[in-house]
Amino acid sequence: MTITDYMTKKFFYIFCILFISSALSAQTKVRVYGYVIDTNNRGIELANVRFENSSVGTITNQNGYYELTSEIRDSVTLVYSMLGYQTVKHTIHPNHKVIQISVELPMLDKKIGEVSIIGQRRQTSTLDMIDPSKYRLIPNANGGIESLLITFTGVSSTNELSSQYNVRGGNFDENAVYVNGIEVYRPLLVRAGQQEGLSFINTDMVKNVAFSSGGFDAKYGDKMSSVLDIEYKKPSQFESTASVSLLGASAYVGTANNKFTQMHGIRYKTSQYLLGTLDTKGEYKPSFIDYQTYMTYRLEPKWELTFLGNFSQNTYEFIPVNRDTKFGTYNMGRDLKIFFEGQEKDLFRTSFGALTLNYQPQKNMKLSFLASTFNTNESETYDILGEYELSEVKMDLNAENKKGESLGIGKYQEHARNRLNATVSNIAHLGELDLESHKMRWGINLQSEIISDKISEWQWRDSVGYSLPFSDNQENLFYTLKSNTTMLSFRSTAFFQDTYKWKTDAGLFSFTGGLRANYWNFNKELLVSPRLAVSYLPKWEHDFSFRFATGVYYQAPFYKELRQTLTDSLGNVSVYLNKNIKAQRSLHFVLGGDHYFRAWGRPFKFTTEAYMKLADRVISYTVDNVRIRYSGENDAKAYTAGVDFKLYGELVPGADSWINLSLMDSKQDLLNDSYVAHTYDANGEILTSQVVYPGWIRTPNEQRYVFSMLFQDYLPNNPKYKMHLKFIWSDGLPFGPTNNVQYRNAFSSPDYRRVDIGASRVLVSGTDKFLDRSWLQHVKNIWLNVEVFNLLGFQNVNSYYWVTDIYGRQMAVPNYLTGRQFNLKIMVDLK
Repeated sequence: MTITDYMTKKFFYIFCILFISSALSAQTKVRVYGYVIDTNNRGIELANVRFENSSVGTITNQNGYYELTSEIRDSVTLVYSMLGYQTVKHTIHPNHKVIQISVELPMLDKKIGEVSIIGQRRQTSTLDMIDPSKYRLIPNANGGIESLLITFTGVSSTNELSSQYNVRGGNFDENAVYVNGIEVYRPLLVRAGQQEGLSFINTDMVKNVAFSSGGFDAKYGDKMSSVLDIEYKKPSQFESTASVSLLGASAYVGTANNKFTQMHGIRYKTSQYLLGTLDTKGEYKPSFIDYQTYMTYRLEPKWELTFLGNFSQNTYEFIPVNRDTKFGTYNMGRDLKIFFEGQEKDLFRTSFGALTLNYQPQKNMKLSFLASTFNTNESETYDILGEYELSEVKMDLNAENKKGESLGIGKYQEHARNRLNATVSNIAHLGELDLESHKMRWGINLQSEIISDKISEWQWRDSVGYSLPFSDNQENLFYTLKSNTTMLSFRSTAFFQDTYKWKTDAGLFSFTGGLRANYWNFNKELLVSPRLAVSYLPKWEHDFSFRFATGVYYQAPFYKELRQTLTDSLGNVSVYLNKNIKAQRSLHFVLGGDHYFRAWGRPFKFTTEAYMKLADRVISYTVDNVRIRYSGENDAKAYTAGVDFKLYGELVPGADSWINLSLMDSKQDLLNDSYVAHTYDANGEILTSQVVYPGWIRTPNEQRYVFSMLFQDYLPNNPKYKMHLKFIWSDGLPFGPTNNVQYRNAFSSPDYRRVDIGASRVLVSGTDKFLDRSWLQHVKNIWLNVEVFNLLGFQNVNSYYWVTDIYGRQMAVPNYLTGRQFNLKIMVDLK
């Protein structure tokens, strides 16, 4: 071989190596996304999308959306397929790193495709279903799933420190919460959002969330406003998640084999960081910890045993130091300064256990037998002395000259030694039977309630050297309440409902009728509640659905509603239980519809619901922070009417967002309430007097308008970077002076406005080199999330503290909520 031949061969080898290297380096990482739709412009769920001659593929979600990422060197063919549809192929070239492709699949069998789509796309009841896994990164100050609910139509909350929510004019106690078909409860003595821990629901363990804001089925319990139905997961393999933030931490693990599945979750929360932005400064020590488990065991192919357990402990310690609150207008500013002594110590400890035996004798039938017990042990103790000064705030740019005339000085002392222990036990049977056109559900439940309640609280006020209320003969307390009661009672409930579906040439009709009965031996009252829901899915060119629901909804008293007060000749107030009290009753009418459409190639749903609730035998109440104080008697009637609008869709492909607008009118008429109105002459002497009956006034939770929005976005070229924004603007709640008939709910607090925003970056195993390290081999994803709560720094008002100035005028001092705060959160998914 000559030198020339040798060099030629050498160069040939080098050329081949360079060519192969350049070819390999020419591979481009491409992200392909889009929608798979049918000829009626509806998204096709569970359609297969894959690269031809490759194992890389995915399936579409309920909106027909898909997303694929792969290394592409040359042109490649995408294959779109679905049972009942023609297969479509599309060839792409790696000219861009992000490619959007939406395809239409013609039907092979129109009947099969139509039935499939109707089942996936249309809502046939008042229950709204959501997938909580899509909203893990939503900015959340209280840490519970309830922060997601308050962006739903008809739902509102004006306290970010609390997990409680109002639905269409109702209060917190009118919302039923179920976990795996078992009703759960919350502590009874909590009076402020600062005291609250996390709600019962552990978001890491949730599979499905269903929510109804009225007109719900007979299988759900005796509440008048809403139902939150939570289904926990049954893991199919090992899964685990851990998170840590400035507000707490959580850990979750789930495992499974052929017969046994288990989930365990532990959560810790502290709101100390948030409470530092309140006007009242001091040493806050809130701490909440809970443990939950859900286990299932397959005894036989037809028999299954499940256990749901929970233990939680919430401690709240507070040593106040001072408070400085400025309020009023620019022309008439006021400043309240308070210096404190004393402290508060609260403890809320709850435990819950539920054992369920499921039997499935045949494929379309399921029988369940349940036993559960809930116990809460609560104590609330505080002795706080405050010395205050109320003064004017002058219009002066110089801060030293802003303080004006003193309008009042005084002292007050608040004292409480409250103890409550409650145990609620249930045994129940639930049944399901699915036939060709019928879905029958039934159940029966026996419940016992043992409650021991000891209350000793009072408040003393001194204004300008005089005790309030003033008396020449004795020193009076401003407020006092004592109780030492025990109660043992039994309830029995039963229900039956049937859903019948009827298909005609005009469309699909669905009828759900049910009957619910309740008997309580405490007041010996039998309640019968009929309920009916009708839905219609017309065969129109455009995609519409309509629904109507009505029924009689009772809310039997639990315990707080029973407490009626009695004042003796010395002014001492004691509590006794009203055995003549009746269940509150409400007649619901809900008419709604959905319109499904596509805009900019993306799926949207526009929902409208109009409703009316007519209530009698109402037990009136007042709200202070999150404490509800009932009158203890059926002393009012009420109505609530309104309309809700919701636009739901993918403003950004693959990311759900929605906008809500709710309008409401809610009034109540207290029976036999009156006050005396006087007219005066120039010297202040009474000329005439007249008894006035106020008539219809605002209910404590009337919010005449609520606008809320949830928006999600990501970087088009790198969807690992995401943004989440939550915005709420709602009407202020009514309020008035304590124990004042004339001005009860006569004033309105400022609008509640809040913007929370979060930005996140996900690190994914296999695509991010950082996770290639050996010690991170079991890490699936790492989420890095930065949140800003109350981004615009709105001063929202939660409640009011009433003080009296030197002229005898009462002034409402606002209790402001939290200001702007930053939070850092890290979540890790293990494999």
